[in-house]
Order: sequence, then C-alpha cells, then structure tokens
Amino acid sequence: QLQLVESGGGLVQAGGSLRLSCAASGRTFSTYAMGWFRQAPGKEREFVAAISWSGGTKYYADSVKGRFAISRDNTKNMVYLQMNNLQPEDTAVYYCAASQDPAYFSRLATYDYWGQGTQVTVST
Repeated sequence: QLQLVESGGGLVQAGGSLRLSCAASGRTFSTYAMGWFRQAPGKEREFVAAISWSGGTKYYADSVKGRFAISRDNTKNMVYLQMNNLQPEDTAVYYCAASQDPAYFSRLATYDYWGQGTQVTVST
C-alpha cells in the first residue's frame, strides 16, 4: 500500500499563489509516476498535471499550462504543485495520485492510489 496525504490548500484571491504538497509513505515512492487532479462541485474529476518517476517528463492540462508547475523530490517522498496566477475557475478539491503504469497519464483509471484531497478556493 502507498499512502498519500495532501496539504497546502486554502483561500486565496485571484492572481495569488499556492503551493500544494503531497507526502507519500508505505512503499518505494521513486518507482511511481505521480499526478494531480482536481474536482469542482458538480463536475467530474479532471487531470491537472503529472510527472514521471524520475521527474524527467512532465505533463499539464492546457488550462493550467504556464501557471502551474509540478515537481518531486524522491529523497523526501514528496510531490509538489506550485500554482501561480490562480483564477476562480481553479477552485476545486485537489488530489494527488500515484501509478506504476502511467501509459495514459491524464486518465483517472491509470492511478492506483489517491490522497484525501485539499480544498483550494480562489475568490474574486
């Protein structure tokens, strides 16, 4: 089992920034690709960003490209999502997830382990 715990969410004004963290424990973290997803009320959970096990390959949804940055530190079993220039449409619960077979990095079914989520609210 791999346990994932997100932190760093909160309430910010449009144009502000937040840094989300995801702490992993229970298994060898460095062998997993990691992803960030988000879900707004009444909407489907959607892909935000992903990073390969080594950190050498990164993927972003078009809606966040240029504003968000995913990174990982395998020595600390941590993955991060730096979110800049936040907009009201970014308001959602953000989840981190892990996969050992990330052939389809943007699909929810690719991921085997999920955190409980952290709320991000962006006000005008």
